[in-house]
Amino acid sequence: MDFSQLPALNASLNMASAFLVLLGFVFIKQRAITAHTIAMLGACLTSTLFLVSYLTYHYFHGSIRFQGQGWLRALYFVVLISHTVLAAVILPMVLATLWQALRGRFVKHAAWGRVTLPVWLYVSITGVVVYWMLYRLHV
Repeated sequence: MDFSQLPALNASLNMASAFLVLLGFVFIKQRAITAHTIAMLGACLTSTLFLVSYLTYHYFHGSIRFQGQGWLRALYFVVLISHTVLAAVILPMVLATLWQALRGRFVKHAAWGRVTLPVWLYVSITGVVVYWMLYRLHV
């Protein structure tokens, strides 16, 4: 089975998640609750699909070694390490934020959301940056 297209799919799903999170933010600022809900559930769906695809790829393919050197290599590892640490943290944050909304605790949901949103955006965007640096920069 050929899994070579999964990294590009993963980057696309990360970008879609970032877009939907930003869209959800715009909608809630406009007090468009239904649109906010749809955008955020879409972000949850694309992030879930990303996680499944990412784990599948790495289960069957393993890791890819970064080929860059010098300052670019240092930059790659700064981005990768910060991305990886925050990626481990974002899942429980998203679940806690979502849980508060599902329970109708919107004040707590908003408080969680203020912290979750920038972390989720950072993880989604740096996921695309890591993909680009790893698979496109030195091809």
